[in-house]
Amino acid sequence: MPVMIVTGASRGIGAATARIAAANGWDVCINYLSDRASAESVAADVRAAGRRALIAQADVADEHAICRMFRVVDEELGRVSALVNNAAFTGSGRRRVDQMKAADVNAVLSANVTGTIVCSREAILRMSTQHGGQGGAIVNVSSASSRIGAPNLWMDYAASKGAVDALTFGLAAEVAADGIRVNAVRPGLIDTDIHQKTGIADRLERTVKNIPMKRAGTAEEVGEAIVWLASPAASYVSGSILDIAGGR
Repeated sequence: MPVMIVTGASRGIGAATARIAAANGWDVCINYLSDRASAESVAADVRAAGRRALIAQADVADEHAICRMFRVVDEELGRVSALVNNAAFTGSGRRRVDQMKAADVNAVLSANVTGTIVCSREAILRMSTQHGGQGGAIVNVSSASSRIGAPNLWMDYAASKGAVDALTFGLAAEVAADGIRVNAVRPGLIDTDIHQKTGIADRLERTVKNIPMKRAGTAEEVGEAIVWLASPAASYVSGSILDIAGGR
């Protein structure tokens, strides 16, 4: 059975992706950082869809934790065939660059860039035909902020997502001959709890006016795109970034 690892899968886009993947025949590893109860809820939905579910606590900023998670997946579900690099850290509150501390910036980059690379490394070691694998797919979750920069909000987060875009292009070319496809989705304004971290109470409502479709997207709309990119239906798609931003 195909096995998918979704990082940051206890809520939002990650949780929606795990549920949609299960509905499409995937067994799913639900990675989470601290909210075990929410991860268990997602796992219950995966099992209700008739698929196997494994919850795995791991901080994607911790290389040893990532390696441990992949080993547990090997033992409990089998070799991974799709990785969704969804987990991300925005940092705390809105801030300008002239207010940023190096340690805080490094925490964002460690989770969003280094963590994505290390997770991808572990997946490649299992998927690559050069390492005895059968191929597979990696889908990175970027952000429209990589295009617009998130000024006066989270520019370090936006910069980290720009790095994810670059990684998507480069890694796709690097592992194509190994039977691995690498793509990304770039969500725009999506109705998840990430907006609460901005400290702007009505951010969602204020930003909708800048969206040509005049509404926020849903986690499920992003999840559908992710699962499609991971599926055989997208077998000739690699090195692509799909904007899911309502025309913005």
